[in-house]
Amino acid sequence: MSNHLIAARDLRHVWHPCTQMHDHERLPLVPIRRGEGVWLEDFDGRRYLDAISSWWVNLFGHAHPDLNAALRAQAETLEHVILAGFTHEAIVELSERLVALAPPGLNKCFYADNGSSGIEVALKMSLHAWRNQGRTTKTRFVSLEQSYHGETVGALGVTDIPLFSDTYRPMLQPPLRAPSPGMRRAGESCVDAATRCLNAMDDLLARHAHEVAAVIIEPLVQGAAGMRMHHASYVTGLRALCDRHGVHLIADEIAVGFGRTGTLFACEQAGITPDFLVLSKGLTAGYLPMSVVMTTDAVYDVFYDRYDTLKGFLHSHSYTGNALAARVALASLDLFARDDVIVRNRELSRVMAEALAPLRDHPHVLEVRQTGMIAAVELVRDKASGTPFDWRERRGLAIFEAALRRGLLLRPIGSVVYFMPPYIITPEQIRWMVTTAIAAIDDGLAAPATPFSETGPAMA
Repeated sequence: MSNHLIAARDLRHVWHPCTQMHDHERLPLVPIRRGEGVWLEDFDGRRYLDAISSWWVNLFGHAHPDLNAALRAQAETLEHVILAGFTHEAIVELSERLVALAPPGLNKCFYADNGSSGIEVALKMSLHAWRNQGRTTKTRFVSLEQSYHGETVGALGVTDIPLFSDTYRPMLQPPLRAPSPGMRRAGESCVDAATRCLNAMDDLLARHAHEVAAVIIEPLVQGAAGMRMHHASYVTGLRALCDRHGVHLIADEIAVGFGRTGTLFACEQAGITPDFLVLSKGLTAGYLPMSVVMTTDAVYDVFYDRYDTLKGFLHSHSYTGNALAARVALASLDLFARDDVIVRNRELSRVMAEALAPLRDHPHVLEVRQTGMIAAVELVRDKASGTPFDWRERRGLAIFEAALRRGLLLRPIGSVVYFMPPYIITPEQIRWMVTTAIAAIDDGLAAPATPFSETGPAMA
């Protein structure tokens, strides 16, 4: 079987996510036959280093033997059981271990199927909790500019990426937006940006707290905005503001949880406990879809009553608490404990920073930014003025293609090239990854602009 034959069969029936399918009249699909460690291999035998952890989910590489073994063992005993009125050992143990690891006070775990669904749970649970307390006006949510929280209707309502949300605006609740500390002004430090944006949030909540159920935030890194990063003091201050104004705080750690930012959870660096912590992606180390919303006893208690009070949280997913996913999640946590992953990641982060340092002087690099195992390179047409490339030139797509030719999987966000590799990557592989990316960047920026009419909208 060849790449060409698999791709031809695919294009007859498969509609791919986050893709203008017209692109594939020119851009070949890349069918993957197998994965091992940081590498993916296609049907023609070519290998690609997975520098983006396959959309940020893969923690310990592809086909990890310990995770494979855990999945096989669980499949031999129980693949799934309804979690309403039933339970099983894997989900009980996973919940116990998450509670022990998460910021203190998050004692209850509610499971869903994916990140967007987890956000839906948190939003509904916040609004419903206030309603159960007689606070029926608290029905709105505050999110940051350029935030991304998913693509189901509730999650999309608190998302501020027009490419994703504008078409569906008639379906969405009118948003309340606060300035993002990741969008710094010229010459502004990260700490000063955090202070400025906290003051703006304070003003917004002073006006709207009576109708706000919760503020939702991606702590430390706004992923789909182009890996926009902010200081932990913003998260610390935001917790205090939510307490002062009487609103919940939802921490969306779908992308940044499980060691991506240098600690197991990003909220640890701010020293805070949110009212809701939403986890997915790395929860099962990239093996199976699963999410969890962790919350407090205080939230749980306002739902705990007789059935006839109608206070119960009647939200469900068919695969809630799936046994296979839970067992792989447990095996992933075992790897964190056994291999001292967080400490090792700090060394890998240092290597990545050193490898990226030469790009700071590149004539088209506005900024190189990094938080833990997440790094981003923002490309612009003119460095002095910060003038961006026209999105219709699709420079990110040109870089993606140039990287693939060299055996590297990148997926730039507009003109931001980012790296989020699996934790098993070696220092040598990091250096090769960055060197190869630099060559791809130079090729992609030197290539003629791709006419919009030929290939559809910008890559996201």
